[in-house]
Amino acid sequence: MGKALGSWSGMRKYLEQEMLAESLKGRVRYNCTSYKNTDNCKIFEIFIDGNISKQFSFETVNTYFIDMGYKEDSALTGLSGYWDGFFTLLQQYPATERTEYTDEEFCETLETYRNQDIQESIQSDNPLVRMFAILDRRLGKRTLQKLKDKVNLQPEWLKQFYNLRLSENS
Repeated sequence: MGKALGSWSGMRKYLEQEMLAESLKGRVRYNCTSYKNTDNCKIFEIFIDGNISKQFSFETVNTYFIDMGYKEDSALTGLSGYWDGFFTLLQQYPATERTEYTDEEFCETLETYRNQDIQESIQSDNPLVRMFAILDRRLGKRTLQKLKDKVNLQPEWLKQFYNLRLSENS
């Protein structure tokens, strides 16, 4: 992978086998697509029951910036126009203030999550950390019960992960 987490196969094994709650095994799947000549950029995807739930890439974030009106859709001016102002906006709107995230943010967040306590992760300000935490096998029934009241406080995209996990433990 080249982003401080080792190989994709090792990362996928960790995500789908080692950390994933038993009730979600076979239902939650991760995918990584890498394209040649893209400066090692990747697209990470999470599937639930065979359907794509979330993508993580520079493109999804740039489309988010366009959709939110933070920048004009300059795709008609070519590749350089499409990316004009992207990195400035990325700094201006940190991950905690967006609903779309880059592949690098996916990897950095996974590293953060792996290096902290599960209780700290489930209470994190970062919604990506909470996404990894809600799928974690280490969350007990009492913690999950307490989280039922917090589903509506989550960003729309994250609610599906909370509802998935909480429905498995009802």
